[in-house]
Amino acid sequence: MRVLGIDPGLTRCGWGVVDGRPGSRPTAIGVGVLRTMAELDLELRLLELHTAVTALLREHRPDVVAIERVFTQNNKGTAMGTAQAAGVAALAAAQADRPVAWHTPSEVKAAISGNGRADKEQVTMMVTRVLGLASPPKPADAADALALAVCHAWRGPAQQRLRVAALAGGIGAPVVQRTLPRWTGIAK
Repeated sequence: MRVLGIDPGLTRCGWGVVDGRPGSRPTAIGVGVLRTMAELDLELRLLELHTAVTALLREHRPDVVAIERVFTQNNKGTAMGTAQAAGVAALAAAQADRPVAWHTPSEVKAAISGNGRADKEQVTMMVTRVLGLASPPKPADAADALALAVCHAWRGPAQQRLRVAALAGGIGAPVVQRTLPRWTGIAK
């Protein structure tokens, strides 16, 4: 499975692509950071992110896009920009007909390091070790994006099987497997 991990951010948006599956060592395919200038108007920054994520989707052709779930941060301005960047990444994935998986920071940290409260240095060290990289990915946004991709490669298939099993047992709301309709423009 090829996974594009996105660590959303308006100024720095980390991305990482891995090939992997549960129980095996994943392989890093690409990693980097998309940057926008703070001087630009918000809509132009979002457009730049959308264009760049769309290009990553075309280049790497992932099976799934794993995005960090944004919930709370101390700085409301940062949280807003992070949420907007996450939405733009999800939009680009939907336009490319790629499924999106959302993972919390603690879930990713636990998957990559065994500790849901691991700090950035621990996550970077474990990403470097797990992927067998010659040097740590920098900045931390890039390492976090690779950690997201690894987390999904390892946990995503099992999470889906658990959802299906729970539904078969009558637990939870039914999940309908369907292909979303393609966007055809604004209805008049």
